[in-house]
Amino acid sequence: MALIQVEHVSKDYKIIMQRPGAGNLLKNIFCPDTRLVHAVKDISFDIDTGELVGFIGENGAGKSSTIKMMSGILFPTSGNITVSGICPYLKRETNTRNIGVVFGQRSRLNWDLPMADSFELNKEIYRIDSGVFRKNVAMFVEMLQMQDFYHTPVRQLSLGQRMKAEVALALLHEPPILYLDEPTIGLDVMAKQQIREFIKERNRREGTTTILTSHDMKDLESVCKRIIILEQGRILFDDSIERFRQEYAKEAVAEFTYTVKKSGMNILPAHIHVIEEKEHRLVVRFLLSEMTTARLVGTIADYYEINDFSIMPPDIEDMVREIYAKKGNNNT
Repeated sequence: MALIQVEHVSKDYKIIMQRPGAGNLLKNIFCPDTRLVHAVKDISFDIDTGELVGFIGENGAGKSSTIKMMSGILFPTSGNITVSGICPYLKRETNTRNIGVVFGQRSRLNWDLPMADSFELNKEIYRIDSGVFRKNVAMFVEMLQMQDFYHTPVRQLSLGQRMKAEVALALLHEPPILYLDEPTIGLDVMAKQQIREFIKERNRREGTTTILTSHDMKDLESVCKRIIILEQGRILFDDSIERFRQEYAKEAVAEFTYTVKKSGMNILPAHIHVIEEKEHRLVVRFLLSEMTTARLVGTIADYYEINDFSIMPPDIEDMVREIYAKKGNNNT
């Protein structure tokens, strides 16, 4: 049985529409116009224990609503969700002990107290064993390099330091499931990398099932093995990142180093586009539908004495952008 089961789930919101003009003030208060927004539309998927799953989607695609329903914050309009064998929004207290949650824009840290005090408070809320608490605090502080600011008031921390603390706080009680909604938004490169490595290490050590939403595709590529792409509340794709590349990748980039260019061989075939050629280094782009890696290397070898080569996988962000652009064109 899957750890998380989402079955035909939909979520609708009523949005109040304001009529313009002072004459409509009382109408807006007592008889407001409303519009029904279908944030999530009949989605189904399972997540197994230990999986690292990324949610991709534009703003309004339904990512955050789905995470909030799985974490028990929101009720679905229809459908069923089961997490660790229980309904998360009907048995919230039990569910809360099984999950850790980080929402990028909402802090659980006490703004006026040192980070250490928020950790101590979390220990009491979750009734964490003192030995487990000390072990996890020492481990998390070291892994996330928080030694220098562990006793600093939260209001004095940088955004990157606060987000490290948020992720650590969510895992202090060793939950089997971790939900991360935009945990690296606005962070610098170093802070992002440290958080990504921390998430992967907790999954490796403890088998923590992790569900991550992010607009940063490097988060998803670095952390997740599987991605679910949402588009206007529906699932557009649900499979491994490798499968996504196989299905949607069109071009790849290859880099060669060579000793010499063969005499009389000047122009590469038209289906191999040269991006850069400089100082015995050649970078080309090629269509995956027209050429295998072996054929590419063989063709380049006809023109150059090759020393080494590497193939760079297609950029997942470019592929996702192209998918949304096509869907947008189809809807116009």
